[in-house]
Amino acid sequence: MNFIIRLLITTALVMFLCWLLPGVSVDGWTTALWVAVAMGLLNAFLKPILVFMTLPATIVTLGLFLLVINAVIIQLTAYFVKEFTVDNFWYALLFSIVLTFCQSIVNGKQQDDRLQRQ
Repeated sequence: MNFIIRLLITTALVMFLCWLLPGVSVDGWTTALWVAVAMGLLNAFLKPILVFMTLPATIVTLGLFLLVINAVIIQLTAYFVKEFTVDNFWYALLFSIVLTFCQSIVNGKQQDDRLQRQ
C-alpha cells in the first residue's frame, strides 16, 4: 500500500513539475504514471550500478555528482517514455532536484503522521 501511495505522489509531482518547468512536458496523467514507474525501476536497478561506477567522482565532489546521476535517470526516463520530454540536461537536473526536494517533504510528512498514530 505504501508503494502505491508513493507512486501516486510521484505521479502528481511529475504533473506539477511539468506545469512549473517550461523545458519539461508530459502528455497527461497516464503518461505521468508511466514516468513514475519508469523512474522507480531505473532508480531501483540502474542507479546503484551508476553510483558504484562513479564512486570516485562522487567522493571527490562530496556527493554532488549524484545530482548528475539523477539527471541522467530523468533523461533515460524521457527516452523510454516517449510522451515525456525534457529539452536538455539542465532541465533534467532542475527537474530531479525539485522532484527530490518535494518527495522528501511529502514522504517526511507521511512518516510524521505514521509516528503520531503509534
